[in-house]
Amino acid sequence: MDQRSSTDVPPVAPAYNGVDRNAWIFGWNPQQELWNGRLAMIGFAAYLLWDLAGYSVLRDVLNLIG
Repeated sequence: MDQRSSTDVPPVAPAYNGVDRNAWIFGWNPQQELWNGRLAMIGFAAYLLWDLAGYSVLRDVLNLIG
């Protein structure tokens, strides 16, 4: 059985074609999935802070309904 040491770096996945995974590339590609996730996390954190500050869109909508 071939065992790798923990310092061996795996080859770049074929989907990335050797392109930097953090590069901002226009179009549908794996890099955009990474950026989409990062921006979604920032948006979620921003909304959480906004809600904790007392401005809640969800609470306002629920008060209008109920």
